[in-house]
Amino acid sequence: MNEDIQFILDTTKEAMDAAIKHLEKQLVNIRAGKASPAMLGSVMVNYYGSQTPLNQVANVNTPDGRTISVQPWEKGMLQEIEKGIQLANLGFNPMNNGDFIIINVPPLTEERRRDLAKQAKAEAEDAKIGIRSARKDANTEIKKLEDVSEDLQKNAEIDVQQMTDKYVIKVDQILEVKEKEIMTV
Repeated sequence: MNEDIQFILDTTKEAMDAAIKHLEKQLVNIRAGKASPAMLGSVMVNYYGSQTPLNQVANVNTPDGRTISVQPWEKGMLQEIEKGIQLANLGFNPMNNGDFIIINVPPLTEERRRDLAKQAKAEAEDAKIGIRSARKDANTEIKKLEDVSEDLQKNAEIDVQQMTDKYVIKVDQILEVKEKEIMTV
């Protein structure tokens, strides 16, 4: 196979992998039924004047499926962490017991589950758009190659389409798992 075509295929695969990684990262932030440290992933805390991610100033654990506990490395950070959680506007009510912060994760209502499933679907659709965009870019690059026979160009386009189909199926599988997770009571 022509090395220009191989380069285009490799670059396309990287772009599609990036779309999948981005999707997985976005889906982690969509809350399912049970508590997870990732739910506080977006929380920033004022740590001596600079905004710092929560996981860099405290241990975040889930002792059970309905509770998140946050234990700061410095006791003086309790107020700042509590404030950071409230400012993140995640719908949680942190309780400070003097040693660590406990967050009770309320069960999701049916309507909220449907909204979250819709949000997950939208993220999956964005990933598919990214994958299709990578396909379009690859096909454009393949057509620009002048020192390559038409047969090689056609074969490369077929390879790109097969890669696209594979990644779209992967997105659907990831979405299916997340929807099931969200809708499970």
